[in-house]
Amino acid sequence: MKNRIVLLSIFMSAMMVAGCISEAIEDSVNDDNSSPEEYVWEDDGELVIVTYDVYGLTDEMLSEFENQTGYDINLMKLDDAGSVLSHLMQHKGVQIADLAIGLDNTYLQTAIDNQLLWEHFANISNIKSEVLEPYNGRLAAPFDHGYMCLNYDTEMVDGENLTVPTSLWDLTNEEWNGKVAIPSPETSSPGRAFMTATVDYFANDEDNQTDWTDWWTAMSANDAIITTGWSEAYETHYTGGYGEYTEGYVGDAHMVVSYCHSPGVESWYNGNWTKSAALDLPRAAFHQVEYASAIEGGNLDAASAFIEYLLTEEVNTKMPTENFMYSVLNDTDLPEDGGYRYHSTVPTMAANVSANDIALNMESWLEDWNDAMVAA
Repeated sequence: MKNRIVLLSIFMSAMMVAGCISEAIEDSVNDDNSSPEEYVWEDDGELVIVTYDVYGLTDEMLSEFENQTGYDINLMKLDDAGSVLSHLMQHKGVQIADLAIGLDNTYLQTAIDNQLLWEHFANISNIKSEVLEPYNGRLAAPFDHGYMCLNYDTEMVDGENLTVPTSLWDLTNEEWNGKVAIPSPETSSPGRAFMTATVDYFANDEDNQTDWTDWWTAMSANDAIITTGWSEAYETHYTGGYGEYTEGYVGDAHMVVSYCHSPGVESWYNGNWTKSAALDLPRAAFHQVEYASAIEGGNLDAASAFIEYLLTEEVNTKMPTENFMYSVLNDTDLPEDGGYRYHSTVPTMAANVSANDIALNMESWLEDWNDAMVAA
């Protein structure tokens, strides 16, 4: 953590918060000789959270935090992680929120590079090392994670109706025409993560004559279903999940981009049974980490207190069942109940793309992806 001299607001909402802050001040004063930076904020007794529809932020959880700390929570729900970043960019210098929840490792570095975040002083520990690989610093705290990959309907992809792909190129064959649903990387964080994985996948395949954009052009020509978000892809089009019980279900895709543990969630809800499975192709999965970050100019007391609360064992171990993602704490896993863990897949080799490379290249990748989709 860089040397930090914190200008404290006069009033604290609770002794717990005050304890955390006093420890942070002591740490910053005792730091080395790096140049100090000053944060100035007002603790007004309110915590404004900007997020998307994070299921883990239950009413019970939020109420418990309010009871423990005395803060009043105001929740601003946007469409997705991209909308959270856009909100922060639009309000740069005049932020109206204190804490951002839901930026993932395809968005975080852009927020950092644009100086949209402040270093929190929450007292946190016991975080899994693999979760800290994309980012390990005080500008963001991981609160859940999971792997994004292709899922397929085992009742249709059974070797008779459709063959289980052994390469992403197999999905460009005629038998898969119009049967693959993918959220757009321009409007969806799962789509963005999967596109990033394809960049790494095709950079490391044996075919030196084609690259990742050639595959996307071929998928477009093969009538891949591109949706605005994950919900439309999974609930409206995918035949292997719970979408068949939802309004507006179409059911024309037997392959979809989702989480590698989505079949486990299906099984957990469905009495230890699912017809969905994850497709484990080397480098075709993306390790997504989601973060909570104190926003520049916001109430740093309240933001730090909530980050600390979010990473307590009591709260974070519930992520698999409350937010349908892995906990970030050491010695935790998905539950065994209802086949949750059994039907979930940890990829043998996820894509290897750094957060810095993502931030540097994402804009050009999205332009290339768009060009590839219209080139078909």
